[in-house]
Amino acid sequence: MLDSPVKRPPRDGDGDGSVQVHMDLPMEIDGAKVFAVYGKGGIGKSTTSSNLSVAFSKLGKRVVQIGCDPKHDSTFTLTKRLVPTVIDTLQGVRFHSEELTLDDFVYEGYNGVLCVEAGGPPAGTGCGGYVVGQTVKLLKEHHLLEDTDVVIFDVLGDVVCGGFAAPLQHADRALVVAANDFDSIFAMNRIVAAIQAKAKNYDVRLGGVIANRSADTDQIERFNAATGMKTLAHLPDLDVIRRSRLTKATLFEMDGGPELEAVQAEYLRLAATLWAGVEPLDAKSLKDREIFDLLGFD
Repeated sequence: MLDSPVKRPPRDGDGDGSVQVHMDLPMEIDGAKVFAVYGKGGIGKSTTSSNLSVAFSKLGKRVVQIGCDPKHDSTFTLTKRLVPTVIDTLQGVRFHSEELTLDDFVYEGYNGVLCVEAGGPPAGTGCGGYVVGQTVKLLKEHHLLEDTDVVIFDVLGDVVCGGFAAPLQHADRALVVAANDFDSIFAMNRIVAAIQAKAKNYDVRLGGVIANRSADTDQIERFNAATGMKTLAHLPDLDVIRRSRLTKATLFEMDGGPELEAVQAEYLRLAATLWAGVEPLDAKSLKDREIFDLLGFD
């Protein structure tokens, strides 16, 4: 179970031949429960992360959400705007981080959720892992994480390369957002494989899958049965959820009748479950061919 956060012991790197981005030990996040949210591009990771952040805040928790995407729109519905990124802010002071204050890169969103957009390197240059590392370094230098209860990384990446796997070095539990379709489940399988690799040398463990934009979950459950994954929450494909991005609002700020109230309740239930602690999953990824066979493709 994920109980009270504890200080983690030192550990080795990712092993000989690894192309993963290594984390400096002083950059570990202590004192907060840390979740990394992954999933297929466009599946609703940012919507899920933002509403989960609000749900935690509704439970009285101090929450920091870190967007890890060059598009820097993870916290859009929380702040009602595209906030400046950490990497752009650092470039503005020629990477003299001592010149920055928290107000330069941390923005308060709905219900007190603190929002940070890491941003990303220019296309074709740099590494997302470096950007994530610089973001965590800044937050620790300014002592923001010392009295934080929950940190949520909202991460770009279907396959999870070395750079965008960097949040897994900080997380206690990795959560996968997936729809009840082949492409989402194929991406989830690759993400499971990446988390397996990180779990060999870091504390991160799989927490489960959040079924999103799906009327049914039969395909997800078939994958779960074959791999050891587990569904943590089920969010339906409602138009009000799509409209939340267009209206720059979290679902907790919108009116939508009983259906929306049920979704809000599901987010609150998920937050309470994650805070209480979920058992780590020993899920095993499948080979690509096995995914096709499992879901009925020839």
